Amino acid sequence: MRGALALLLGMEDDLEVVAQVATGDAIVDAVLTHRPDVALLDIELPGMSGLDAAAELREQAPDCRVLILTTFGRPGYLRRAMEAGAAGFLVKDGPVEELAEAIRRVLTGETVIDPALAAAALSAGPSPLTARECDVLKASVDGATVADIAAKLHLSESTVRNYLSSAIGKTGTRNRMEAMREARQQGWL
Repeated sequence: MRGALALLLGMEDDLEVVAQVATGDAIVDAVLTHRPDVALLDIELPGMSGLDAAAELREQAPDCRVLILTTFGRPGYLRRAMEAGAAGFLVKDGPVEELAEAIRRVLTGETVIDPALAAAALSAGPSPLTARECDVLKASVDGATVADIAAKLHLSESTVRNYLSSAIGKTGTRNRMEAMREARQQGWL
């Protein structure tokens, strides 16, 4: 997909693709090396997520505008992308001409957001989870025990249980795996 997009965008007279990377961990170095005007990022990447990379780019390369292009059109992801400093957020189902136009608009200083997703984000409201509840849910991936999570996050086991219980209640689920799944589906993690 990345190669096809680069090829199609490269066919635009006024756009030049200067770099492509396969992992999120390589984004910041590529931007610092090639100095693009716009970084086109996905959310789900091996290594660092596109959202985390966007936040790092805001700090390390503030002149580079970030446009998120993803299949994960979830209100929570949109909100997190904007908080990370992204200048745009589009879902991959549109034609490449619209993507090229969005890149041009981002370059002029506009914020470009998929209209249907913007409406959904406004009606969904913010994530009900605290940052620490998110940390605990993320740490519970792959069936980690409460003791494992406590050790990883430097918390007591009872504190971990409290955060998990709170996250389960806020997501309206029955257990931490369902809570994690719901939080990911909503784009809160």
